Amino acid sequence: MKRLLLAAAAFLPLAIAAPAAVQAQSATIAPLNYHYRQLPNGLRVYAMPDPSTANVAIQVWYRVGSRDDPQGRSGFAHLFEHMLFKSTRNMPDRMFRQLTQDVGGTFNASTHADYTDYWEIAPANQLRRLLWAESERMGSLVVDPAALEAETDVVKEELRQRVLASPYGRLFYLYLSQSNFTVHPYGRPGIGSIEDLESASIDDVRAFHAAYYRPDNAIMVVAGNFDLAQFNAWVDEYFAPIARPARPIPRLDAREPERTQPRSFTTYAPNVPLPAVLANFIHPGAASPDIPVIYVIDAILQQGQSSRLYNSLVYDQRVASQILTNWEPNLDPGGYTVGAILSAGRTVEEGEAALLGQLARLRDEPVGQAELDEAKNEIVTTTLQGRETAFGRSAELAGAVFSYNDPEAADRILAAIQRVTPADVQRVARTLFADNRRVVVRYQSDESRPQGVTGDVIETSPDIAALPLTVPTDLAVHVLAPGGGGATR
Repeated sequence: MKRLLLAAAAFLPLAIAAPAAVQAQSATIAPLNYHYRQLPNGLRVYAMPDPSTANVAIQVWYRVGSRDDPQGRSGFAHLFEHMLFKSTRNMPDRMFRQLTQDVGGTFNASTHADYTDYWEIAPANQLRRLLWAESERMGSLVVDPAALEAETDVVKEELRQRVLASPYGRLFYLYLSQSNFTVHPYGRPGIGSIEDLESASIDDVRAFHAAYYRPDNAIMVVAGNFDLAQFNAWVDEYFAPIARPARPIPRLDAREPERTQPRSFTTYAPNVPLPAVLANFIHPGAASPDIPVIYVIDAILQQGQSSRLYNSLVYDQRVASQILTNWEPNLDPGGYTVGAILSAGRTVEEGEAALLGQLARLRDEPVGQAELDEAKNEIVTTTLQGRETAFGRSAELAGAVFSYNDPEAADRILAAIQRVTPADVQRVARTLFADNRRVVVRYQSDESRPQGVTGDVIETSPDIAALPLTVPTDLAVHVLAPGGGGATR
């Protein structure tokens, strides 16, 4: 659901706190070293050579995410993430898998609100062919009815399994975002709907690829064992010929109205073994100087079994079986969620009171220096763990470029985290967790629904902004011809 590119709590092992005697403020951390250049077509390239590893990690990120889903095409950015693993003009279906997994590597991709990332990890001697494959996906995607139908079915099945069949799928994939926004497209669930997915056409796919999958809307970060001069030559060979379209990249400027009153929803869903409760807030955009403080607040609340939420709700009060937070530094003000899956026999009212009590404590009482240092040490330790691998370094740099428009932001924010004071935590918590900025979602089983009570149903507001989907007149993509060969239109 999230990727914290600096704290990395969502996909890295739980950090082990540094010894108490080691103060986080005194840590000296080597910066992320990179070589940068921009091709004439607008592609930004970051190289991070490291002869000490046997692998290479490739990150190709596009600034297109669920916020860019067109009108009537919710989930389209996610669908298109799947489409990019299909055929290109010179690369048949499943070849990408052969280029990575068949040689001992791995690959994946994910769709976020502001961007879509594609990555591979492979033996270093596979770098050239993977650069070629990424250039194929960027410059000569093939679209055919069979591929679109197959991937649409895959995404629909993913929606059924992860959202509709999962006990908490509706809560985390739908209600979490829908409850938090009324106008901004962050409120439109990235997983989409079956109806919108079924309505997608080949022309839609062509238009979306032409609009966003272009060199001037992408970055490439490569870390690992390679020669820089040879790498640059391969980049020039494979990526420089990709044309930069003359048309502008569609951008949506949507502003969420300031929240001035608390809101709450009571929802019911099938197959919910234990109730859950979420408290949603709006955090500032990535450009805010308070982002480093929010990283620290998040660590205080949920990082490890000594965190406030775990220690209070799970261990002490035993009101919750699991606790969570969810956020990432979005380009625009985004959602910060604190939540709990409750223990058997406990009510959503008890869970809500316990959650809000911990937020009020953080807001109203200064945090102790020892607890603050532990939180900062955990962030630093987790970051250093990530930087031990080529993948970790490349992902962190890519995240800094896309979230902060600055490859050095990762080092700058990490340094700022170490300077956070108790007064900073209390100041930001007072704004972030203000009572009038809160939206609470109470999530219960259909079996507990009182007779005659329908509850509040959260649906995507028709006022949520979206761009129209238009096919450019100068579009040139490759469409699979009936005989199986690629034909350019």
